[in-house]
Order: sequence, then C-alpha cells, then structure tokens
Amino acid sequence: MHVEAASKLYVEEHGDGDPLLLIEGLGQAMWAWREQVPVFARQFRAITFDTRGTGRSPVPERLYSIADLAEDAAGILAGRTAHVVALSMGGYVALTLALGRPELVRSLVLVGTGAGGPDRVPRQPHVRKVFADAHGLPLEEYGRRTMPFTFAPGWAEDNPERFEEILAARLEHPTSYETIEVHATACYGFYAEGCEVERIEAPSLVVHGERDLIVPVENGRMLAERLPNADYVELAGRGHNVPLEDPETFNGLVLDFLSRTERS
Repeated sequence: MHVEAASKLYVEEHGDGDPLLLIEGLGQAMWAWREQVPVFARQFRAITFDTRGTGRSPVPERLYSIADLAEDAAGILAGRTAHVVALSMGGYVALTLALGRPELVRSLVLVGTGAGGPDRVPRQPHVRKVFADAHGLPLEEYGRRTMPFTFAPGWAEDNPERFEEILAARLEHPTSYETIEVHATACYGFYAEGCEVERIEAPSLVVHGERDLIVPVENGRMLAERLPNADYVELAGRGHNVPLEDPETFNGLVLDFLSRTERS
C-alpha cells in the first residue's frame, strides 16, 4: 500500500498494473469502495482518496465546484492515464475530468449518476424530505435515517449486519454537515450547467440500479444515450449505491468491461 497527500488530500494506492481511480459520491470518503479495492487491486493500481472535507482530508475554508474536484482528481493522477470508476457525485467529477483532461482518462465506469442539465430527473419529494428532516441530527442518527434510501427499498432491513458494517465505516471519520452542504451546492451547480458528454470519446460503462431513489434511473438511461461510446447496464431491483449493495455483480461488470477495454 502506498499512502500520500496529493494537494493535502488523503490518498491510498493498492496493487500494481494500470492505474484505476475510484471517485465516491456526495459526502462519502474512500470507505465507499471497501468492497472494490481488494478485488480491483489484484489486477490494477487501485487509487482511492478522501474527497475534500471527508475522511482524513482537510475541510477547505472556501466553497468549491465539481470542476475543482475534477482538478483534485487530475492532481492525484499526476499525469497518469487511468481507468476511472465513479459513483453519483463522483460521476459528475469523472465526466468533468474526461472533458477537461481527456488525456488522463482511458475509460469511464459511471454508476448511479447523470449529466445534469434541464432534462435531469430529480429524486422524489418524499426522499428529499427524509434528508431534510434528518439534517442537523447527530451524525449517527442522520446516517441511520438516510442511508437506507441509498440502497434498494428493503435492503437495509434485509441485510442488518452489512448495514451496520457500512454505517460504522462511514462514522469512523464522519463527514460534517458543512461538507455535505458544500458538496450539495457543487452538485446543483453541475445540474444547472449540464455537461457536454457528447464530446467524451473514452469508452464508457454506465451502470444504474433500477430502484435508485437518489439519482433516478432515467438519468442513467439518458447519460448512456448521450455518450458516444457507452454500454449500459440496468440492474433490476438494485438501488443507488450498487458497489456496496451488490459488490459481486458490480465488480464482475467492471472487470469484464475493463478487460474488453484493455484488449481494444
């Protein structure tokens, strides 16, 4: 394992082989990839990091945008061309990176994400209300109330031990409300501007859970249609955070896609 600070961010690198950068979602740190790193590091140089304000990375004193987070990713790569696997807000970062620094992106795996713009489909009002009502509660209680909505309906109840493991990982270095709000503001800026994904030439795999309550599945369908060189996989009965909810299926899809990409 190689650990370093890139632009003061906490970064870990595991394994050898071609670089594979993993970018997590809003408010998440590298714990979001706990089911991926041990698997991907067998074949790739798996690079994870704590997004600004999360985990062991510092909390900045100013607002920042998705474009700023894309520059963080570019700094971590330090000129290396990488496969990029990204979830939710991480997908916005990865798309922005692929547009601005295409020489750094060999391929994209985009899960539970979209391209923003006027056609974006927002989450349902009852889901927004759950997050709004929980805002300001102790962080463990906030996680218990909101995190079930990041999985398929009923998954948390059916998998209580897994849920507790994920919640514990999330709370080891908890994300503050300040950072959650800044991340949300960055996402809304991305939604308003939209992303010219039609200009992205990198081969892409778009994966979306059919029961996604956070980024409704219509967003993934539209993203795959707009990307020039994309495969699309929709997982029936799965929710937003597919990498944690169904890691075996997700990891298999990613490794198969990367194998095909490396051969081409």
